[in-house]
Amino acid sequence: MTLSIDIRHRLGSFEVDAKFATGGGLVALFGRSGSGKTSIVNIIAGLIRPDHGRVTNDDVVLLDTARGIFVPRHRRRIGYVFQEGRLFPHLTVRQNLLYGRFFAPQQERREELDRVVDLLGIGGLLDRRPGRLSGGEKQRVAIGRALLAGPRLLLMDEPLASLDEALKGEILPYIERLRDQSRVPIVYVSHSLAEVARLASTVVLVAGGKVAAQGSTAEVLHRLDLFALTDRTEAGAIIEAIVERHDAAFGLTELRSRAGLWRLPRLDSPIGTRLRLRVRARDVMLAKSPPADLSALNIVPGVVADMDCGTIGPIVEIKLDCNGDVLIARLTRFSVERLGLVPGQQIHALVKSVALDRRDLSGPIQATAGADAEANAG
Repeated sequence: MTLSIDIRHRLGSFEVDAKFATGGGLVALFGRSGSGKTSIVNIIAGLIRPDHGRVTNDDVVLLDTARGIFVPRHRRRIGYVFQEGRLFPHLTVRQNLLYGRFFAPQQERREELDRVVDLLGIGGLLDRRPGRLSGGEKQRVAIGRALLAGPRLLLMDEPLASLDEALKGEILPYIERLRDQSRVPIVYVSHSLAEVARLASTVVLVAGGKVAAQGSTAEVLHRLDLFALTDRTEAGAIIEAIVERHDAAFGLTELRSRAGLWRLPRLDSPIGTRLRLRVRARDVMLAKSPPADLSALNIVPGVVADMDCGTIGPIVEIKLDCNGDVLIARLTRFSVERLGLVPGQQIHALVKSVALDRRDLSGPIQATAGADAEANAG
């Protein structure tokens, strides 16, 4: 799937002027609230007719103002999942799901009801009405209804924004399964850096109605110059790793990446499982020489690759090259000067094991009860 966007539209005093193209997978439209993300997806969906622009999905032209083309939203074959499930309250879950399938042309019914029910784990909900569902269950049913409508593209606009942390944790694994097992490309709107780091294969960063950056998730989230446009407090790095072994005696799991070995609270993931690990900048300490007699189990050698010293302030972000992996550290300016940090300098990064838990990992991962307790203690 190739989605190509080139649009300009004024909404009162706010102007959207966005141009980007993406491939398949899960593409995140990422940015702060009010940056213009929802306006962009509403233009893709056909809910807003822009002043100028062109939108294509593969070889299908959905919008071309220069040629007078505007395909109505009901003919765009786009599924839309909103912040709230918006289910029909008088219908059961099964009837809500089949309502979506009713609007899919026979030749476009690629998804079977049983497969979607299994994918989203909603088999036990089919006879319930929406009033008896949790927020996370409603969102899973809404996703299922959208899939059964046979969409060529699925738009998800802040689907977790109205959920508390517990319900977000419940639904995130299902969105991962949707990303990995569904044949439908996804555009996912979010202002949550944690969600984007966990779910997205590509990020389009939106600020002030414009595209500030586009690229792979790691490329965009590792750029120090973009931290001012994202959630600086949640900034960090993404590490691709493989489960190497489990330490039953101490309740730990060891992951292997290019940077080295990572130890974290025990995961119920088979040996060889590939994972995406997010290491937050605030959890990284630095040492000039190899440390000894420390409680931190994760000690990774690296080189200072970049430093964000463009503004005078108490905080400095440091970008490290750890044998091809990237780590980000957030230090005080005092610590930077005391260590004498400069680009090219050899350094050691330290991360506590309890700073890493299942919320920092992508994939269908279940942590043991003991691991949860240890992670919460850290």
